Amino acid sequence: MIDRDKEDRCSQDSSDTGTERGNGAQAPGEPADRGPRGETGEKALLPPPLFKHRDLTKIPKSAPRIEKRKLTNIINHLNFTDGYLWVHLRDPRYEEDLFVHAYPQPCTGETITCRWSQESVTGFEYHRFLNLVIDDGMAVTLIPVKLLHINREGFTIQMPDAGHILGKREARRYACQGVTAELAQSGFLARGTLLDFSSLSFRVRVAPALEGSFHWLNPDEPATLTLYQGQKIVFSDPCRFIDQTSSMSVKEIVLAPQKTKFHRFRGREIRSPRVNLAPSSSVTFVHPLVGKDIQRDIIDISVSGLSVLENMDECVLIPGMIIHHLTIRYSGALKLSCTAQVVYRRKEKKGGFRCGLAILDMDASTYGKLSNILGNVLDPHLHISDEIDTDALWKFFFETDFINSKKYALLESHKDKFKELYRNLYRNSPELSTHVTYQRNGNIYGHVSMMRAYHRTWMVHHLAAKPMPGNTSHTGLKVLHQLLNYFDGFTHLPSAKMDYAMFYFRPENRFPNFFFGGFVRDMHNPEICSLDLFAYKNYGVKSSQNPLPNTWSLKEFSAADSYSLEQFYRNHSKGLLLRALDMGPKPSGDSELKEVYKKHGFKRQWKMFSLTRAQELKAVLIVDQSDIGLNLSELLNGIKIIVTDPHGLPWDILTSAIDQLTSVYEVDSIPLLVYPHTYLENSNVSYEKQYYMWIIDIQYAAKFLDYMKKKTTIKLRYALKFFFKRFLKK
Repeated sequence: MIDRDKEDRCSQDSSDTGTERGNGAQAPGEPADRGPRGETGEKALLPPPLFKHRDLTKIPKSAPRIEKRKLTNIINHLNFTDGYLWVHLRDPRYEEDLFVHAYPQPCTGETITCRWSQESVTGFEYHRFLNLVIDDGMAVTLIPVKLLHINREGFTIQMPDAGHILGKREARRYACQGVTAELAQSGFLARGTLLDFSSLSFRVRVAPALEGSFHWLNPDEPATLTLYQGQKIVFSDPCRFIDQTSSMSVKEIVLAPQKTKFHRFRGREIRSPRVNLAPSSSVTFVHPLVGKDIQRDIIDISVSGLSVLENMDECVLIPGMIIHHLTIRYSGALKLSCTAQVVYRRKEKKGGFRCGLAILDMDASTYGKLSNILGNVLDPHLHISDEIDTDALWKFFFETDFINSKKYALLESHKDKFKELYRNLYRNSPELSTHVTYQRNGNIYGHVSMMRAYHRTWMVHHLAAKPMPGNTSHTGLKVLHQLLNYFDGFTHLPSAKMDYAMFYFRPENRFPNFFFGGFVRDMHNPEICSLDLFAYKNYGVKSSQNPLPNTWSLKEFSAADSYSLEQFYRNHSKGLLLRALDMGPKPSGDSELKEVYKKHGFKRQWKMFSLTRAQELKAVLIVDQSDIGLNLSELLNGIKIIVTDPHGLPWDILTSAIDQLTSVYEVDSIPLLVYPHTYLENSNVSYEKQYYMWIIDIQYAAKFLDYMKKKTTIKLRYALKFFFKRFLKK
């Protein structure tokens, strides 16, 4: 015998307590189509469940009444929704009470006609009719019966003057269909279905899998309940046992989730700002356990999650539950789809429950729209991944010296193609690129962009700013701060394909060296965040090639070369360069990213080559190709070189290898990035400048975001203090 009210703590509930579930019989509140099937596939007739709590039929004087008109409306609503009610019968032969469900027909208010369920055993003409019971999931209504007519198809009773509410649950129960359940405990596994649930508990019907036995199940220990809707997991968490039936072949078990709160992502010292949207916004979704449309108003929202409020009698959100298709509706027009998970549920002082949902995934375009809405609420000058006036962008690039005379000399002959490239990149390619701008009246004062550079690595570039007239705040810090907010949610999205983020900057550039370089120095752990210094040399493309000497060879990079490369890099840096550039023993290659770029009308590919002497690795050359100007410093349209034997590789041998690879480029010169940076200097070869390659493992993005937000807050505070001091002196 199973008592689900142990969890819900209802005072008087005749809907399902004390019923014996023999041979798979249904309980009140359970859908009518869960009967077992015979060998032919036809549904077998179910014996009626026994009803043992006779005291529940005694209506206390204090029980609230429901008048005839309201009863009529309840009956018609059940008919309209194809719902059913329960008939409380007594077998005159054995004085046993039975519970059978029936389907009400349209009611005029004088009589109630019901037809028997096709899955139930028929032949109740000689049974004594006691009550009709209606269970709406929250309360149980008892309707006294005066039988007028009965046959094998159904029955008719006289409508009483009133019905009575016998009890009210703490949480509404909902019948479920099509949800598969797995119960696991230390090697024991049982499979079955979810029968019903409330915000406090689940009721499952399961049988042991394989050669297992319920003798192995310990109800004093928690067990992990996993629920599936089709092939997708919608819940999986430890639960404690509330009650179970005594059968050892098939059990009905009531379980309560152990957690009311958990952290889906790593903890943060400084959370992304949450905002209250105006006009109002809401979420809508099809509930994964009951299949019904649900709508809830949003209380507050950030790029990584949101919260909603549920009334006491309509709670359907359970911590741990995953909603695979949730829609955020803003201003009644904009719809943003995502996958979300309920991460907490807490009672509010003013009544109801506040439920928090973490955003697990959404596509890049949708995430950009959400970030732009929230950014505009925080600062109307911020624009994130929205359409941009490219003429204003060109003006900004020239004014901030981002396109200087040397860069423009490379771009001038391709300027029309370059303009079209950026229009397309900034308007139609959210999978590949995102950007943050600080604007006023169409003029751009700050800008940073980020693009997917390698298989699972995004590159931050184009970080620049200029003062906004009349604004004392540091524009660059505002842009950087908002980029960090963007990162806060973006790094969690599987669809973003981001395992690493990288950023090139010059050592003499104080702004990024303070923020990005400072984090590396504070961490002291290159496996979290690393900094590698490269020498940059502009290299002219030659039409003629000098062959390599006989003992030297240039071939595509292979797994056999990866050990030597990893050994060299591990002893020089211990950083993330090889992982970020996908240079392990089993590289994923550029094919997937190449096709994504091609779909949007761009070029992006790379190949790796090994330079060896007598089978000994001397250098690895990464031939990067992209559209001209995709990165204004052309750091994705040149050759990166990792010299693994700096003393055993003459410069003329290396140039011969380079010349064999430059034919793929359509320009007169390409950039070389050489690591270690000392190689060119020790070889008496001149170079123009140096670049740091900064890389972070996104698993530790929370640490970086907290660090950066602290730094930017301090900087802004000092800037304001400096302004006020100057103002007061004047």
